[in-house]
Amino acid sequence: MKALWLEDRELSVRDIEVPSAGGEALVRVRLSGICGTDLELRRGYYPYTGVPGHEFVGEVAEAPEPSWIGRRVVGEINDACGACATCRRGHPTHCERRTVLGIVGHDGAHAEYVRIPTANLHRVPDGVTDEAAVFTEPLAAALEVLEQVHIRPGDRVLLVGAGRLGQLVGRVLALTGAHLRAVARYERQAELLALAGIEQIAGDEAGERCWDVVVEATGSPSGLDLARRTLRPRGTLVLKSTYHGEVTLDLAPFVVDEITIVGSRCGPFAPALELLATGRIDPVPLIEARYPLASALEAFEAAVRPGAMKVLLEP
Repeated sequence: MKALWLEDRELSVRDIEVPSAGGEALVRVRLSGICGTDLELRRGYYPYTGVPGHEFVGEVAEAPEPSWIGRRVVGEINDACGACATCRRGHPTHCERRTVLGIVGHDGAHAEYVRIPTANLHRVPDGVTDEAAVFTEPLAAALEVLEQVHIRPGDRVLLVGAGRLGQLVGRVLALTGAHLRAVARYERQAELLALAGIEQIAGDEAGERCWDVVVEATGSPSGLDLARRTLRPRGTLVLKSTYHGEVTLDLAPFVVDEITIVGSRCGPFAPALELLATGRIDPVPLIEARYPLASALEAFEAAVRPGAMKVLLEP
């Protein structure tokens, strides 16, 4: 099969063996999405070798349970052991022995086929298009903010960063009824926020020490610094970015202001699919381009451009 391959920070399109299902599901990929983590892996965020990609929608070709075959599915990315102390505490996404699709020890979805445990699969409702379903994983990650932080109507919430993930976070936060504002760097980001009815504010107009909750989704030290400065004492800072390299941070203000810092990663798939099925969130306008898998290198160059939105690969 054709697949995108990452090794020593270099990408190539290769012909590799179709993975053996080996007691799991073999899924024929219909669409996969290039995300910020894929780009960071190429920059050296984590020493991964293999097929990248963890946002996908596909059709089950093989499975231990016949009822899965032919089903259109999306899949959670953490393959947990189910037996370690962390799993037994009910936190499989932090399994001590987990592999992570396209990131840690498990080939990902930028390929014609991907192998994944059936326990990780979710059926896509009939009314949800492939173009919307491919956003399930990042939309679930956006919903994780609400799993971790209780945001009430009327809370002052600032979103710093309106890229691929930030756009989805903004749409999720808008459902809370909070006093929401977003800081966007690029014109296209601002247009997409406006399309979703999300009001914007310039970074230098956000003020200092006045927001109850600030979600940082820029992936840049300058965005993190803005998020820190705008947060009120005893406020909550939610970090949605992954960084390559080290970030210098003065921790004294966090201590003095008694700031709560929340790292936020993977989230719940079922509510994400429900939001897509009901149309309460429509991510399709975020699609910037589609490329055949054979043109994956060109697709990555498009995705890395400043301000780029979602770029999809189609095997």
